Amino acid sequence: MSNLAEVSVPSSALDSLAAVYKASGDPLRLEILRVLQRETFGVLELSQIFEMRQSGMSHHLKVLSKAGLVEPQREGNAIFYRRPLQPAEDSLESLAIQQLFATIDQTPLQPHRASAIDAIRRQRSEQSRAFFARYVDEFREHQELIAEFERYAEPTAQLIRSRVDGQFEHALEIGPGEGAFLPTLSRLAQRVVAVDNSDDMLARAQSRCEDEGLGNVELVAGETDAVLARNEQFDLIVANMVMHHVPSPADIFVDAAALLEDDGLLVISDLCSHDQNWVKANCGDLWLGFEPEELSAWAQDAGLAIGETLFIGLRNGFQIQVREFWKLSNTRTNVQTNPQPTLNH
Repeated sequence: MSNLAEVSVPSSALDSLAAVYKASGDPLRLEILRVLQRETFGVLELSQIFEMRQSGMSHHLKVLSKAGLVEPQREGNAIFYRRPLQPAEDSLESLAIQQLFATIDQTPLQPHRASAIDAIRRQRSEQSRAFFARYVDEFREHQELIAEFERYAEPTAQLIRSRVDGQFEHALEIGPGEGAFLPTLSRLAQRVVAVDNSDDMLARAQSRCEDEGLGNVELVAGETDAVLARNEQFDLIVANMVMHHVPSPADIFVDAAALLEDDGLLVISDLCSHDQNWVKANCGDLWLGFEPEELSAWAQDAGLAIGETLFIGLRNGFQIQVREFWKLSNTRTNVQTNPQPTLNH
């Protein structure tokens, strides 16, 4: 009889594996993990979704966090929770977590949970709309405390120009604000749709279009669901410094994947994660930037391929990431996935 090679598994790995199974051995905690599939919520928001006291929710989050099933994310003075980004190593623990997430994600959200999540998104969206309505006259001045428009607009435009021979047919800009990027898009695409949930910003964008004679630009009030309802497809979608204002950033990728044609391009410029909490009060930010790995994970979950990444460092401590994502057809596989070097300005 041949001898079978014995594989030794460190006891520490088994301890970690046991912690994962113990923490997930509760139906409520499994449902919390399901709710956090693409979302990031604070303790109070999760308490609202699950109609339970904050102390009880904090206990469950502590158990899940200790087992590595959720991780805290500081947003100024508040702590939010998300599922961890996909780990690079193939340890027993990480493989078990990945399998657990894949299994629970096949379970549909209960209708009353989905309604509670929608209510929180509406609260966040209203918070953003109220800010822009109140500070529409000062917004540009406040925004440029973070980064002047040209710092991210020109690298974004250069990236887009390098990806098309001639013009795109149909482009969408999510959150055009006052419309500063619309003249560029108007030249890059035959038709442009721009959607924004702020009536005040749309009015300013309309004035810019009229002043500069941008006859191929159509402005739409609302959010991406308003564009989805039109059943249109785009070969280019752009979101400049928008995601840190939206209630559910991961949904940008899901909606973009639905709106893009095959081989369509999504370009996002946004802040890298930072700790400058003053931007919430002064610029209406809901989120303090994003880790590049976060955007990559959301894109891959939405079925988008990751293209190039450009980092722009600013003297005031902020860093901007310009990201490229593709909705690939079966025949296209030549996407560049190596990031470009960091640029310091």
